[in-house]
Amino acid sequence: MKSYAHDNLHYFRFETLPGNGASNGTPAVDHAVFSRRGGYSIGPFDSLNMSMSVPDERDRVYANRRRVYGLYGRDTDTVVHAHLVHGAAVARVTSADNGTWVEHVDGLITNQPGTVLSMNFADCTPIFLYDPRRHAIGLGHAGWRGTMVDLPGAMVRAMTAQFGSDPADLVAGIGPCIGPCCYEVGEEVIAAVEATFTEPDTLFRPLTGDDRLTAAGHRFFDMPQANQRNLTNAGVRNIETSGLCTACRTDLFFSHRAEKGRTGRFGTVFALGRD
Repeated sequence: MKSYAHDNLHYFRFETLPGNGASNGTPAVDHAVFSRRGGYSIGPFDSLNMSMSVPDERDRVYANRRRVYGLYGRDTDTVVHAHLVHGAAVARVTSADNGTWVEHVDGLITNQPGTVLSMNFADCTPIFLYDPRRHAIGLGHAGWRGTMVDLPGAMVRAMTAQFGSDPADLVAGIGPCIGPCCYEVGEEVIAAVEATFTEPDTLFRPLTGDDRLTAAGHRFFDMPQANQRNLTNAGVRNIETSGLCTACRTDLFFSHRAEKGRTGRFGTVFALGRD
């Protein structure tokens, strides 16, 4: 990913995904993962908190959203959000859904120009999918539960069913999330990984002498690699990972784990512009 700044906003873009503009007469595609910098929130939500699900001041959150969505010529009521449930449900949306919150889904897909997708994060994995042939996009949210039920694969299959996408044509981005350096997990997650993936031991970081586990038997889970494997198993070949750990980089991102739950949510946007 590359880092960008505009009007005191700090954000990241994948190098393999389109950003800011159209080519060859196709609809413009833009995307960004926003850092926590450049907003109006204070205290543990300092400063670009995008979520109302935390006890931040409502007016500050709306001001933050206006800053972010304004880059796309929108306001907070003209993008598509999702009420996330840590599952594998995926919804197809259109520009008619701009300004709505889609219930009980963790993936949004569209092929209609004029549609802007947005989700918020604080350790879970942002999943971006782009089909350059069908001019379709998808944005997803995969925590450890969503990883186990293969939210990334569900998004790929939904784009294939809805748009005729060939998984081999898709370009995927795995955004900043908690990494294997920091993601200590216990028996529930370990058992789920072992039941879900082949060669599960490869998805846990080897322990070092410097590691200080909070309980015996815990391990460090590599969630980005697990989601990369999900995408590969779904037939996606072109996958870029951010390499950024949200728990390590609380200067850049909100982290539920590192900040013990009292924190904000950073925003992501995936926009399919008008023809």
